[in-house]
Amino acid sequence: MNDGSMIEVENLTKRYAGHTAVSGISFTVKRGEIVGLLGPNGAGKSTTMRILSCFLPATSGSVRVAGLDVFYDSTEVRRRIGYMPETIRCTETCGCANT
Repeated sequence: MNDGSMIEVENLTKRYAGHTAVSGISFTVKRGEIVGLLGPNGAGKSTTMRILSCFLPATSGSVRVAGLDVFYDSTEVRRRIGYMPETIRCTETCGCANT
């Protein structure tokens, strides 16, 4: 981690068959900053968050969270962050109750 950066994204790309969801984005979030990802549907916001939180592998580029590589150190990254996806599947086995 350099100069207090908590999130470092460099040339991040995610491709699916015949479609590029994220194309070469780069950004840095410093310790204590609050940021948001804004854009229209299909812009790659959710895909970027899934990559940052180790739920989806990138096609190329690098991502570090708290100085940890999300590909090589995914278990430790997941221990340090909290992420709730847009949709959560909740079944009877996960301990959720319908109210």
